[in-house]
Amino acid sequence: MAPRWAREAELSDAWVALESGADPAERLAALSRAYDAYLTAGRVERPVRSVVAESWRRSAGAHVSPEGTAGVELDADDLGAYRESHPLAAVMPLVRELMGAYAMDGEHLVAVCDAHGRLLWVEGPPATRRNAGRMNFVPGARWAEAVAGTNAPGTAITVDRPVQVFAAEHFRRPVQAWTCAAAPIHDPATGRVLGAVDITGGDRLAHPHSLAFVGAVARAAESQLALLAPPPAADRLRLSALGRDEALLVAGGRKVRLSRRHSEILVVLARHPEGIGGDELLVELYEDESVTPVTLRAELSRLRGLLGPELLRSRPYRLAAPVDADFAAVARRLASGAVTGALSAYAGPLLPASQAPAVARLRRRLADELRAALIARGDPGLLADWAYSPWGEDDLAVWHALAAVLPVQQRPSALARVQELEDWQGS
Repeated sequence: MAPRWAREAELSDAWVALESGADPAERLAALSRAYDAYLTAGRVERPVRSVVAESWRRSAGAHVSPEGTAGVELDADDLGAYRESHPLAAVMPLVRELMGAYAMDGEHLVAVCDAHGRLLWVEGPPATRRNAGRMNFVPGARWAEAVAGTNAPGTAITVDRPVQVFAAEHFRRPVQAWTCAAAPIHDPATGRVLGAVDITGGDRLAHPHSLAFVGAVARAAESQLALLAPPPAADRLRLSALGRDEALLVAGGRKVRLSRRHSEILVVLARHPEGIGGDELLVELYEDESVTPVTLRAELSRLRGLLGPELLRSRPYRLAAPVDADFAAVARRLASGAVTGALSAYAGPLLPASQAPAVARLRRRLADELRAALIARGDPGLLADWAYSPWGEDDLAVWHALAAVLPVQQRPSALARVQELEDWQGS
């Protein structure tokens, strides 16, 4: 699936921090005044771009401190093992080839982060790296927008498109001496965000060319990932249904986007490789007891026409090939105690809009088991990944657990969120 931003014809002015010919000093002065106005009065003034204003609001809503610095979540041992196994490790030689000379000549930094905003690689001239280290722009630090405020890699992941952030557009003051441009990198098979590639440096990066450049590097990385991916086994199906209402099925190299009802059917059939009878399938799929077997048979007929008779069998209904389902992968990792791996594979609730009884049960069970494992582990980084996700932002139990394990200086924002949720749930 092509990323959202790649389907747009051109980069619009809203995504470019400084148009050609603009005076960086004048823009910086105007942005600094607008930034102070936002912090003191909550008012967005010109020349703040809409993408920046929306990010400021999200940052304020997440209680990001304007004076704070990013926290380091992965120490040297954890970082080394994690990034060696990360999918983006395979494209780092390409990223270095494309961006290395550009960074060294301009005294910029090249950074690559994961989908949670954790910096995995930060490379460039030693003096620039030392300067960036003062604001914890270092490997292992988490620069997700929800914890580090408006910044190019974190915001690019949040909005899923290339972003440029210039000087005082950053939400945190210690970062406002820098300018950065970043673009998300996607899994070419599923479209999921794997992380982002970023270039960070001085005012010279506030130019349309740097935004286009980093976007081109991200697309090249995605192409490289597609070339490196092993061909799917001809006798296996791959089903992605987490965090999406319409599942994606990959069969024999062919991608099929399923309707909501067909997505539900595939999830149930994946759970029953031995097959399932029509009456049982009807109960698993429909809340409304008035739905007739004729309706189900019509849906299955349409699905068979989409997939082909060689894949969907009947009497009992079953898939003719093994299925690698993303929700099953999460369950296997949880069962083996690999909580970090389970969370990294969890892209969101299973078919979130589905009301099919079988899907709703599985969705609740998977989320509850993962949440319980995270709370039991008590790792602040893992708990924060859940708490700051769209599905975890209102999870009071996780916020309580996060507040209990955070360092004292980082605890107030989590406690404020706990209080908000308690007030809201008690009202």
